[in-house]
Amino acid sequence: MTADRPPSFEQRLRTVVASERAPARLRTYFAAPSESGVIPYTGSRFEHLGGGGDRPPVMNTVTAEDLLAVQTLSVTIPSQVALDLLEGDLGRRISALLSRIPHDLDMVDADAADLEPGSPADDAWRLLLKQDGIGCVKAGKLLARKRPRLLPVYDEVVKCLVGRPKSYWLGLHGALRADDRALHRELLELRASAGLSETVSALRVCDVVLWTHHRDDHRKGGCAGG
Repeated sequence: MTADRPPSFEQRLRTVVASERAPARLRTYFAAPSESGVIPYTGSRFEHLGGGGDRPPVMNTVTAEDLLAVQTLSVTIPSQVALDLLEGDLGRRISALLSRIPHDLDMVDADAADLEPGSPADDAWRLLLKQDGIGCVKAGKLLARKRPRLLPVYDEVVKCLVGRPKSYWLGLHGALRADDRALHRELLELRASAGLSETVSALRVCDVVLWTHHRDDHRKGGCAGG
């Protein structure tokens, strides 16, 4: 007897997005501060802190606000690397690459060439990986701050949930464009049903709904990537 084929990467994503609890999870994540000023999830400020990392005056420059925004997602850029990004040659090299990455392009509208090896985005990611104390997660989160419509957040929780495609960027790009962009439309519908602002990118909706879906189970341990 032939075993049932496991769900595809796209199917796993769409199952999570279609979960009946997804809108509530998003509303909780992006909830306003309490009367005491406590923010339920600091990551809710990641995309918009200081006006956003992709706003025209700073879209090609790593700023102190970008480094603080990354901390809202529970990672910290090492101080030596941070200084180099703010004042040194690393910052100039990243800026040169960012200037070649569209700031107003959604992943679903991008070409694979915008994300594949040899692209400015991939070159920026690999340049960050060469820095002491910067791994895949930190590099990806910093670039997602600068290009939140084009580049996703990918951490151990999301990796555990959706598996390990050869390239998460290209795998997600393909999933968003499959079936006449069905997943992208579902993300926009989910954003609306959760009552979120259109300034929250479809990609950020995807990041958050995946993370909140699996975070608790992941922390308990015993799952595939735990």
